[in-house]
Amino acid sequence: MPGNTNKSRTSNKVMTLFVCFLAALAGLLFGLDIGVIAGALPFIAKDFNVTAHQQEWIVSSMMFGAAVGAVGSGWMSSRLGRKKSLMAGAILFVIGSLWSAGATSPEMLIAARVVLGLAVGVASYTAPLYLSEIAPEKIRGSMISLYQLMITIGILAAYLSDTAFSDAGAWRWMLGIITIPAVLLLIGVFFLPNSPRWLAAKGDFRSAERVLSRLRDTSEQAKRELDEIRESLKIKQSGWQLFQSNSNFRRAVFLGVLLQVMQQFTGMNVIMYYAPKIFEIAGFANTTQQMWGTVIVGLVNVLATFIAIGLVDRWGRKPTLVLGFMVMAIGMGILGTMLHIGIHSPEAQYFAVAMLLMFIVGFAMSAGPLIWVLCSEIQPLKGRDFGITVSTATNWIANMIVGATFLTMLNTLGNAPTFWVYAGLNVFFILLTLALIPETKNVSLEHIERNLMQGKKLRDIGQK
Repeated sequence: MPGNTNKSRTSNKVMTLFVCFLAALAGLLFGLDIGVIAGALPFIAKDFNVTAHQQEWIVSSMMFGAAVGAVGSGWMSSRLGRKKSLMAGAILFVIGSLWSAGATSPEMLIAARVVLGLAVGVASYTAPLYLSEIAPEKIRGSMISLYQLMITIGILAAYLSDTAFSDAGAWRWMLGIITIPAVLLLIGVFFLPNSPRWLAAKGDFRSAERVLSRLRDTSEQAKRELDEIRESLKIKQSGWQLFQSNSNFRRAVFLGVLLQVMQQFTGMNVIMYYAPKIFEIAGFANTTQQMWGTVIVGLVNVLATFIAIGLVDRWGRKPTLVLGFMVMAIGMGILGTMLHIGIHSPEAQYFAVAMLLMFIVGFAMSAGPLIWVLCSEIQPLKGRDFGITVSTATNWIANMIVGATFLTMLNTLGNAPTFWVYAGLNVFFILLTLALIPETKNVSLEHIERNLMQGKKLRDIGQK
């Protein structure tokens, strides 16, 4: 009997890790599709002879699709379930990747990237939700952090792939090769179980218990968790009604929207989408130098994410955010000043790159992951689905605005003032963080909700 129990526990752990790995693979695809356009864009611009404005739309069309996908995901994951939503996302990834690679005009490429955006929107909503419902409590935080890490690894992998194909200028291969992990995700999703929480929400408690029994160490654990799910399902989601009737909930939704706007207007995604262009501005005229510079950007982004994972529960959300915005403001400000003075020597070029990398460290250790953490913590239970849907859609709309304006800003304001604008915004975000953002470290979600609904100031809702 003990031998059978040990075998059962081992198989359950393997099953849990397989489930979490596949859901995190959605994060990898998310990152690949964000990162791939940076290296492909210069070659697309040359082949299709597109204007700066058309380039901005090729980049930002994916974010438009992601905003639509994120809004629709709440309904789809509730109606069809997390598994079928992930399956739909995987199918859209495959279609979008193949269509992008075969595009014969800028308009066709924009349409294909809207489809990829829908896939990214579905993944950005459904995968973390599925992970939070499938993973055991003791590894839930690390599994959701793994998903965020997989996004940054996906961006780095896209940059490496772009660099490998850059000598031949093979942008179709850059875009098309993403089909391989998309197909792997689609195949893998067939073997995933349905979320036990979703099954229970549909009244199928027997199937929910069966799934939990395959994922937890003991049947007692599975039964205990099912009882907790039954209890939590008594609180019905009524986000829209709550938004209309309760001003305190509206404040929480407003704060989630503000947090996502702050994250996007740091300027990070300008670097993610236009890195080769920025290296060109910094004086690296050679395509190979630009591409390898872009790879270094991706690598630093991955490594600095580990800083956030180490600091988030030690320092707290607010001090880490303030430090991150400060580092980003300094990096962008000095880079803008160097572009204003002129970069005329190799030493100046490498110092400019160091400032760019300093900015990336500031983002990856703070606003990158912490904004998502805060957005999930500040929404009261009854309106959590609604609040997170609104903030996720805001993220993609703000992302689209940033992607669709950068080249225009360079052409109208000039190189240095464009970077100064982003430096100034990061200084402004320090003030907003101090004035409005709560510290939620080591505070229960129930306590945060109670403070919010009692009308306490937003910055005080995390106080014990």
